[in-house]
Amino acid sequence: MSDETTIMRRPTPGRAFIAVLGRDLFVTGRELPVFFAQVLLQPLFFLFVFGKVLTSIGAANSGYSTLLFPGIVALTCVLTSLQGTALPLVLDFSFSREIEDRLLAPLPVMLVAVEKMIFATIRSIVAAGVMFPLGYWILGSLSIHAGGVPLLLVTIVVGSVLGSAIGMTLGTFVPPTRINIMFALVLTPLIFTGCTQYPWPSLSSLRWFQVLTLANPLTYVSETMRGAIVPDGRHMSAAVTVPVMLAATALFVVLGMIGFRRRALD
Repeated sequence: MSDETTIMRRPTPGRAFIAVLGRDLFVTGRELPVFFAQVLLQPLFFLFVFGKVLTSIGAANSGYSTLLFPGIVALTCVLTSLQGTALPLVLDFSFSREIEDRLLAPLPVMLVAVEKMIFATIRSIVAAGVMFPLGYWILGSLSIHAGGVPLLLVTIVVGSVLGSAIGMTLGTFVPPTRINIMFALVLTPLIFTGCTQYPWPSLSSLRWFQVLTLANPLTYVSETMRGAIVPDGRHMSAAVTVPVMLAATALFVVLGMIGFRRRALD
């Protein structure tokens, strides 16, 4: 075999990247029911209890579900990709050592991290898309403003990338022995201070808590999503939320890459 043929058949980083990503997607496709059960159970119950049960018994007004649904979609975007990145990384770097196989592939170290984030982002986008028929089924109707669809799509993608970047950061900076404690300390505040169950402007009477929610990146995803789906409702302006959401995404992507490189080279 000639040297020219050998060079032509040598796997390139691009082909290796696609092969690794394709393998991960194939495995997820084979376990689709398990995947949906993992990522949709929590937002499904949030939507059912807060959007259906509370409005049915009169504990919340009938318009509450309209403001709730965008927040639940935002929660699905961020949490699905966060957990889909952080938990596998903890296992890969500590117990299963599967990450070693990835690092031996003809890929730069940073592309291995990018593949992890893209895979988690794709899973998150699929989960967010499924929330719309589920929302219609549970709530009975959905009102989506046609003019907000482009912003809605952008928010789903950026929110999913943000979640995967936060997951990359947690999965690489937090020691494996402390990850359970870290998830307990991070996920609960993330969920309940992220304006998923309420619009940010409605907190004006509780000013200290309103200010506190500004430190949560999920707040900006929720409010952007709410502005895209219910533009006539109360929400923060997209002129504020979109730049902050993009800046938070860039920050956590950089932190996640630094953390991944540090762990991979140890």
